[in-house]
Amino acid sequence: MRNLPFALTLGAALAAAMLLLSEGHPVRAQGADGDSPAPLGTGATVPYVIPEAGPFNPEDIEIKNNAAIADWFRSAHADAAAEAFRHWDEEEEGIRPVCAVCHSGAGFRAFHGLDGSPPGIPEGPIETGGVVDCETCHNPGLSRITEIRMPSGVMHPVDGAEAACMTCHQGRTAGVTVADAIGSWADDLPNPELGFINPHYATAAATWLGGYGGAGVHYDGKTYAGRFFHARPLNSCASCHQPHTLEVAEATCLTCHQTGDPDAIRVSRQSYDGSGDTAKGIRADIDANAARLLAMVGDYGREIAGTGIVYDGARYPYFFADANNDGTADSADGRPVAYKSWTPRMLRAAYNWKLVTADPGAHVHNPAYALQLLYDSIEDLAGPLGVDMGTLGLLR
Repeated sequence: MRNLPFALTLGAALAAAMLLLSEGHPVRAQGADGDSPAPLGTGATVPYVIPEAGPFNPEDIEIKNNAAIADWFRSAHADAAAEAFRHWDEEEEGIRPVCAVCHSGAGFRAFHGLDGSPPGIPEGPIETGGVVDCETCHNPGLSRITEIRMPSGVMHPVDGAEAACMTCHQGRTAGVTVADAIGSWADDLPNPELGFINPHYATAAATWLGGYGGAGVHYDGKTYAGRFFHARPLNSCASCHQPHTLEVAEATCLTCHQTGDPDAIRVSRQSYDGSGDTAKGIRADIDANAARLLAMVGDYGREIAGTGIVYDGARYPYFFADANNDGTADSADGRPVAYKSWTPRMLRAAYNWKLVTADPGAHVHNPAYALQLLYDSIEDLAGPLGVDMGTLGLLR
């Protein structure tokens, strides 16, 4: 009994501590409906230190960056079922190192040495199943990357997450790639050793840098628009693109333009496609001239190179032989026959056409450069085809 005062004192101290910790919150138990908690008793305050019991619903748990994650999940960067990430599923070793740089978050980090490995093309294949994940653009190590090498050899300065955009939207070839393949071969003489050179896909960064980046085939004696600065402070990809959904922020366009639809915006009061229509967006001029150039590539193949040619954007290498000119690719062993009658002049024009059309936003990223490449390519084919450029009404 002599320890009773001590026990009473200790019990009182613990009760006081519990009351202070709980701040007087009532004990709550699971309600009858199984969802909403209900207080025990008749409102009496009971001290406690144990948190509420579950169950908890995921949607009730606050995640600070939940909106950004949801936006990213709906974007092409997160589409794990897309061809951009599933193309290598049948390859036992995984994604080829050079492809993994942009078709896998792990490959991207390896390329820039963000995973602790030496910077450069990954040493081996990367396992499939990855996407352009959060760490691709949010890795702290991106702040150490100050410049990106373009396919032309130009070293372009970058800042922060822009390094990710410029790495993977620059294409894989440039005008110098075509020039090196052509060498000194005569302009209008077919070379069976030549094959189509593909600039790759979604080449927004290459278009944006224009003549300075050297993405396209530049013709002698011509000058080309450089990097498209748009209107400051719109000086980066994220200035116009929502960084997680990748959608165009149309409200940004409305700051200066009368419409938020990029396809309807016109940056010039003159017609470039010979239509005379300046009410339509500049994209329509680019599309019209691109269609004209592709048609002329076909005419050149039949009339000058001596073999018809057809384009199929769904099958590599995209340009196929059409010896009987019926508009259908020739086939051998059940497969379409790749075009093998390229001349240097024809290859230059086809490359520029593919570069411009590979960037669906060329009319925003650098419309002047796109129009110049198309015009010069049309003009170059017009000579041997006997087409009078004056009759086309095109402007450069």
